[in-house]
Amino acid sequence: MAAKKDRQPRLRLSTLGTVAPMAFASLLFNPLPFATANTHTLVEDSATQAVFVGRKTCAQCHQKEDQLWSGSHHDLAMQVASQKSVLGDFNNVRFTHFGVTSTFYKRDGKFMVRTDGPGGKLHDYEIKYTFGVYPLQQYLVEFPGGRLQALSIAWDSRPKSVGGQRWFHLYPDEKIAHDDVLHWTGLNQNWNHMCAGCHSTNLKKNYQPEQNRFHTTWSEINVSCEACHGPGSRHLAWAEQAENRGEPSKDGAQGLVVRLKDRDGVHWTIDAGTGNAQRSVPAKWGIEIELCARCHSRRATISEDYAPGRSLHDTHLPALLEERLYHADGQIKDEVYVYGSFRQSKMYRTGVTCSDCHEPHSLKLRASGNAVCAQCHLPQKFDASSHHFHKPGSMGASCVECHMPAKTYMVVDPRRDHSIRIPRPDLSVKLDTPNACNQCHTDRSTTWAADAVQKWVGRTPKGFQNFAEALHAGRSGAPAAQQLLVRLAADDSAPNIARATALSQLGRYLSPALLDVLKPALHDRDPMIRAATLRALEALEPNARFQLARHLLQDSVRAVRIEAARILAAVPQEQLAAEQRGVLAKAIDDYIAAERVNADRPESHLNLGILYANRGSFSQAESAYQTALKLQPSFVQAYVNLADLYRLRQRDDKGEAALRKALEIAPQDGDVHHALGLLLVRQKRLEEAMTALTEAAKLRPESARYQYVYAVALNSTGKSLAAIEVLTKAHKRHPNDQDLLFALVTFERDRGNLDSAVRYAEKLAELLPHDRFVQALLRRLRTQQER
Repeated sequence: MAAKKDRQPRLRLSTLGTVAPMAFASLLFNPLPFATANTHTLVEDSATQAVFVGRKTCAQCHQKEDQLWSGSHHDLAMQVASQKSVLGDFNNVRFTHFGVTSTFYKRDGKFMVRTDGPGGKLHDYEIKYTFGVYPLQQYLVEFPGGRLQALSIAWDSRPKSVGGQRWFHLYPDEKIAHDDVLHWTGLNQNWNHMCAGCHSTNLKKNYQPEQNRFHTTWSEINVSCEACHGPGSRHLAWAEQAENRGEPSKDGAQGLVVRLKDRDGVHWTIDAGTGNAQRSVPAKWGIEIELCARCHSRRATISEDYAPGRSLHDTHLPALLEERLYHADGQIKDEVYVYGSFRQSKMYRTGVTCSDCHEPHSLKLRASGNAVCAQCHLPQKFDASSHHFHKPGSMGASCVECHMPAKTYMVVDPRRDHSIRIPRPDLSVKLDTPNACNQCHTDRSTTWAADAVQKWVGRTPKGFQNFAEALHAGRSGAPAAQQLLVRLAADDSAPNIARATALSQLGRYLSPALLDVLKPALHDRDPMIRAATLRALEALEPNARFQLARHLLQDSVRAVRIEAARILAAVPQEQLAAEQRGVLAKAIDDYIAAERVNADRPESHLNLGILYANRGSFSQAESAYQTALKLQPSFVQAYVNLADLYRLRQRDDKGEAALRKALEIAPQDGDVHHALGLLLVRQKRLEEAMTALTEAAKLRPESARYQYVYAVALNSTGKSLAAIEVLTKAHKRHPNDQDLLFALVTFERDRGNLDSAVRYAEKLAELLPHDRFVQALLRRLRTQQER
């Protein structure tokens, strides 16, 4: 099967994607304006555990809020399929996608679809639930084992005048066969894991690993009052007692699980000089944003013990500004669901919360068009041609078109970038990032847009987010990367999500001098900074990691604690005192529990296998990898890890069998070919090894490592010219890769091509200006060149 360009499952508010659940160890707290995560006000009383009472009970007193909520996207997030809830055309309508014709029809009052099932043959399925409402509606089908699966054919609920009122496939340009990981009957389109928690209230996934089945429950099918406010029984009791007494209760919390008080007593006053509003009191809580972020973020779940008002990072791992998710300047690339973007914004820094712009019950904007921005930004200054340089009323005069450009996901669903930034076409010229100007002016170049902005403003505006060059350098391994990343990591004026990303990237540039930068970050008041810094320490030997990070094994925030456990798991037990072994074991138990939250996913068992292998528990590691393969037989990464485990156990015969099995499943997987090639090298079966390494390099031309290993193998068989050709092509793609440059220096020198060797050594010296070995190598080569 040809490689897919986009392997992201397309489900409403999907949270994990196709990546390992524990891959999102980034934390996103800024030092200002909000207090740290573990200072939130959570009202709890273990003696009187609150329980869910339902929307109808809430509506008895809160009629206004209930009316606003009725008909909202939260109200209609999930519904039983009925004549009222189903928007799609089920009047014997046929839809064909890559040769598979599906029929939507009704039978005995039920909504039905005849489409390809798990084996690829057509079957009839009943639609049990609707999922979402606008601009598309998806449909859920019941399967054995308590599973609900989301059809990949959805209904476009937009008006017909804009292309809606039609069936369409969420992967319109791809053939999704029945054995594809993205087929609607597979793991990656499973409702129980991918999306259930954010479309219903009090959702309990209840996966039972022994039976590989779900017993998923909810208290209300949609996103109702208690999804945000928490279970309401104690609040109900408080209200009844207050009514009986005839006077207000002294309970300031009013029996609520959490008080959403971010905006209590707050008003914004526009400063006539700047035209911008100032908050009457500094923001202190951040509860509301974290509460919304539980669903409106790209994150993984690490605990099901969620309660509104608790630190998000006790139960979830939000993503950093990773290359596959965000552009280098922080603009959205993949589906990231607002939170990570908003954390970058100046609005967040000044204390703006979600409900400043969105009415929290109806979810509608508090005002239409530019008026929502005019709440805080003086229209005479900002909603004027002197500011936006466009015709009034035109698209270019719209605040959001310039400062919150949209990207379309799921074919028909445009979502706005909540980083709320100044357009920077100059960065597009330099770094190939997108910009709002060229999103409209598609017939113009980025240079034209940059020149226009320069002419209008008289300078190149920088805006609030000024970390693009640092993150781009870190991603590409540019010569100035270390310096730029260190500067960003230490910049308190930068968004903490960018600082954390910089810290996580510093691992590839780790040196003794850098430890002085990382040590304070391990004690930072923000859990996000602490966790991101732990990632950077992975380049150190286990004992060195332990000396620096052992205190974080007892961190008050779960996300930090389990990340510390992960990177310290390989520390030899015999080198630790009894008390230290106990602390590490407890943190590792927390990590294992976090992974088991997602025990229905193969990635979690892969992560557990890695943990057990690092601990020397090889039997447990093998069992974990085998479990991953039971859940998803096509999960080839588990075969690769299993083969490496057999290597550690000196059982390459079993490792080869595992890799051969993987190639039967995925013959075009370059990772498997590469792993097999290395195994065959160890067995001195060099001709077979060369075949496998050649295939890996051909299938993965973007992998600098695979090209390097292939070139070394070629050179070792006397094919130095071919090796240099491979390295030269790879160097053009990866100009800052140190291994490629080292190999080019070495191979060119050995062939007597000193001019070329010196040229590559100079590039290497530029990348590693403080590396004594590299500088000495360059001096020797220049001396030889002059003879």
